[in-house]
Amino acid sequence: MVRRKNVAIRREGVGVSESEASAMFELLDDEYARTILVATYREPMSAEALAETCDASPSTIYRRVERLEDQRLLDAEQRIDPDGHHHEVYSARLQRVTVELTGDGIELDVDRDEDAVDRFTRLYEGFK
Repeated sequence: MVRRKNVAIRREGVGVSESEASAMFELLDDEYARTILVATYREPMSAEALAETCDASPSTIYRRVERLEDQRLLDAEQRIDPDGHHHEVYSARLQRVTVELTGDGIELDVDRDEDAVDRFTRLYEGFK
């Protein structure tokens, strides 16, 4: 078991709590989550296609997708089929994860594609 004391995580240069860092480590340690990120980095995919790619049940995929969305590592977009039905497809936002050992512990830098909300939040927090 990996001990996760003195772990800090930065998102776009902003530090977050140790519990958030632990959640990120655990998520990135999950094989299904990593497979989903790699698959959706290439092209947007539906949950059904991800279940096939990961050889997992749809409920397993939806749980991982929800966790990845919570960490802002995955985006969902609604698509409409020619027959009028709609479904969501998912795209990876994660670009890079860097782990750095420092005198204070371990720092995890997460670089992801920014959307307008992320840019606004980063700018707002920069003016505080």
